[in-house]
Amino acid sequence: MSRRGALDVVVAGGGVVGAATALMLAREGLQVALVEPKAPAPWQREVRDLRVYAFAPDNAALFGELGAWAGVLASRVQPYRRMQVWDAAGGDALAFEADTLGQPQLGWIIENNALVDALWRLLAAAGVRLHCPARIETLQQDEAGVRVGLDDGLVLEAKLAIAADGGQSALRTLAGIGTTRHDYHQQGVVAFVASEQPHRDTCWQRFLTTGPVALLPFNDDGDADVRGRLGSIVWTLPDADAQRLRDAEPAQFEEALAGAFGGELGGFRLQSARAAFPLQRQLAATHLAGRVLLLGDAAHVVHPLAGQGVNLGLRDVAALRDHVRAAKSRGGDIASPTRLARWARGRRSENTVNAHAFETINRVYSNDTLLPTLLRGHALGLAGKLPPLSRALWRHAAGV
Repeated sequence: MSRRGALDVVVAGGGVVGAATALMLAREGLQVALVEPKAPAPWQREVRDLRVYAFAPDNAALFGELGAWAGVLASRVQPYRRMQVWDAAGGDALAFEADTLGQPQLGWIIENNALVDALWRLLAAAGVRLHCPARIETLQQDEAGVRVGLDDGLVLEAKLAIAADGGQSALRTLAGIGTTRHDYHQQGVVAFVASEQPHRDTCWQRFLTTGPVALLPFNDDGDADVRGRLGSIVWTLPDADAQRLRDAEPAQFEEALAGAFGGELGGFRLQSARAAFPLQRQLAATHLAGRVLLLGDAAHVVHPLAGQGVNLGLRDVAALRDHVRAAKSRGGDIASPTRLARWARGRRSENTVNAHAFETINRVYSNDTLLPTLLRGHALGLAGKLPPLSRALWRHAAGV
């Protein structure tokens, strides 16, 4: 086995959160290695990624600081200026308007692979040591640091190891960190569709007793056939219904989708294949074990109804950046157990509150019992009629 030292941090996982973590730490002057089993495919304009995010302003600012935002904007993004949320059971809609909130836009709809591509283009030049393809197989740690063994026989020695390798994190398992998991017995059906009515740069979400259905406006690349009408849907359904509609004939699926939106956007036409992924809440018992930190899905997997999964993960990155800067400004050690424990407690608290809040919203709105049905639509309408409350809700989601 060969060894390579002089590292401050080893990051496991080269997705959005892992690549952003590695790039951020390198920008802060640290020696960083990134370990990823498979190099991401370059973003291609001709291929739409079904994994789409509603990207928040605070994380756009983080990407700007990392030098990656210009690359994202050069790919394919869709600003959204309005959000409308309403309940099939009745009541007024809750709407957020960029103009009312004094913002040029509320956020951006962006493909996963566009974000990853923009980050990976910067890693090598920033000094990040890339180990790809490579997998982490062993972990040893003590008071002096960590030793991470890769499947090619190389051992990386560093002050810290960061698990940003997803919900099935291998590094988290090696660190002995357990998780609690709740299966919603739901799946998210995703696809690109063209709506009969224009999306008007609006994110639409309707609560049904089976789960919410959402349409995110998507950049149509000037295609006249779908101009102003192309969208990405995330439709939460019980397992059996999700499988049935994923495999249904296109016409049957399109008719069901139009019904789910209550005719708000007219009819729909599929513009891609359909996929379905299981929904669950998974929370790590801790965000820190010795010198191993957890970020993103390795630490917290949440319900997608609020579109906050990747946003929460990148807020872990921003909080870690603040931790590193505070340590450097005081001439301290980034691996100080006291400071790391403070970071971990803060992130676990915020992420746990968010995860259970999303779950509560889903539970209240995804059932047909009498009392919640009578109250929930009116609660949305009330929030919409109280500007301070709606502004506070938006500021929380936007991270500002």
